[in-house]
Amino acid sequence: MFKIYFSVLAFMFLCTFTNGQDSKIPDNYKLVYFQDFEKPQSLNEFEMTDRKAWKLTSEDGNQIFELFGKSEYEARVRSPFNIALIKDIIVGDFIMEVNLAQSGIEYGHRDLCLFFGVKGPTNFYYAHIATTTDDHANNIFIVNDEPRIKISTKTTAGTDWGVTNSWHKVKIERIAKEGSIKIYFDDMKTPIMEATDMHFDNGRIGFGSFDDTGRFDNIKIWAPNTIEAQTTFFQNGN
Repeated sequence: MFKIYFSVLAFMFLCTFTNGQDSKIPDNYKLVYFQDFEKPQSLNEFEMTDRKAWKLTSEDGNQIFELFGKSEYEARVRSPFNIALIKDIIVGDFIMEVNLAQSGIEYGHRDLCLFFGVKGPTNFYYAHIATTTDDHANNIFIVNDEPRIKISTKTTAGTDWGVTNSWHKVKIERIAKEGSIKIYFDDMKTPIMEATDMHFDNGRIGFGSFDDTGRFDNIKIWAPNTIEAQTTFFQNGN
């Protein structure tokens, strides 16, 4: 079963963070996952579509999780192919915060993606956070045994990633029984995307990009409960 590893100082920090952050954490939620990538073995907590596309990188003395290349992975239906999933936990209702930095050049579909409700390689939700909005970018999508479909009921004209490798704080709120999905970018009080969908009541969580590169750090997931994940999705990825 998954275990959260962190030092006494990190634990004290997390307690302070949980009580003083912008996000309101419901009383029945608990911190079920934390990862700051400061330990080399942290990579072992993830299942990737192609492990060779990912590495730990040091930035100003801080370890981060980096997608630095194109995954040699062919999705069965049109959907992102650079994916790293947390191996050991499944959540239904959850709140997640993570730091993201886009490391590619500027263009309309410059993106990073957050995956959730992942049931399998062709059954999941993802938030595609990109510079310009259209039917295939900067929206919430479902992949359900067919090419991805936009399900957002609200989005913005686009998301400003800023200069290469600049960091942003992103949050997902999911209430499965209501179908509610909300995505926040830097502003933790006003969502940039919203959707309502009840296809997947729970699933694994992951990180990546459709076809770009980027960096990830300081993952925190709160949930009322978890289910132990036992299925491997990407047989050739690791």
